[in-house]
Amino acid sequence: MNKGQRMKMHNMQRWVRTLVAGLCCCAAIGTASAQGYPNKPIRVIVPAGSGDSCDILVRLIGPRLTERLGQPLVVDNRPGSAGQLGLSLIKQAPPDGYTIGCGQGGNMVIVPLAYQKVAYDSKKDFDPIALMASNFLALVVSPNAPFNTVEEMIRYAKAHPGKVTFGTNGEGAFLHFATEQFRLQAGFSYLHVPYKSMAAVFTEMLGSQIDATLGSFISVEPLAASGKLRMLGIARSARLPEYPKVPTLSESVPGFTSGGWFGMIAPAGTPKEIVQLLNKEVNLALALPEVRERMKKLGLDIHMEAPEYFRDVIQQDFDRWGKLTKDIGFKQL
Repeated sequence: MNKGQRMKMHNMQRWVRTLVAGLCCCAAIGTASAQGYPNKPIRVIVPAGSGDSCDILVRLIGPRLTERLGQPLVVDNRPGSAGQLGLSLIKQAPPDGYTIGCGQGGNMVIVPLAYQKVAYDSKKDFDPIALMASNFLALVVSPNAPFNTVEEMIRYAKAHPGKVTFGTNGEGAFLHFATEQFRLQAGFSYLHVPYKSMAAVFTEMLGSQIDATLGSFISVEPLAASGKLRMLGIARSARLPEYPKVPTLSESVPGFTSGGWFGMIAPAGTPKEIVQLLNKEVNLALALPEVRERMKKLGLDIHMEAPEYFRDVIQQDFDRWGKLTKDIGFKQL
């Protein structure tokens, strides 16, 4: 080996030593920051307004997390652009555990599939912390709809193609995709009537301007309980003990279930130790009897799983709804 080669080898070895030392230093810093966490308030961005499911969940477990972590959770509601505003702020925040947020299937999966330009990549820009809960949909019809059961509705829709009207909260929204999935699996056709909100859908249904909708159970239950709308079935794997006479939609359309999910997320790159700590504390809060009872009344199913489980759920949803967009020929907005 000549002098030039020896010098080159020496420089390479020095570079490797410097790199290893730097990595060890970064690891030590990350561990130290995780060990001292948290030492100041934690900001929780909710990409929706007050009263949204994410908002309710965060405010429900917030006091319990504050008590255990010793630092207040400050809820920051940032509605706008179907959740894109709030999720963009979470993405841009320092990955130090002091800014986290709540994501849901609608804004983390459906929005990226439905729109050409989205300000974030749900699978790369966020670290899943904990999948807190999931809800399920219910099929409700107007008082004057010419059918009384799921089977009757499907038969009527098949006999009168495009006559049954389904309202949703917008073209390319989660409920639109869920209705399309129901249509495909049941084998009927319908007329899609998109609105700006579910409140508008319910108003039109009460006036018998449209026939049916798939809405979240929590939002349609009061209208069904009061007799203003008729609930034909729920998109859940099993009947509800509180409503034993209401069938599941899968009893008429085998395999059909549908609902959304809500989970805590952090900016990508948040130290793993912090993610694990928050996962543990969120799950402990969800296990409290008063929290479980409240969520049961809201028609929410609790999930207490590892961050990896939540990541798998996100990927599975992208696979599921991505296939649907191809099956129906949906063109991004």
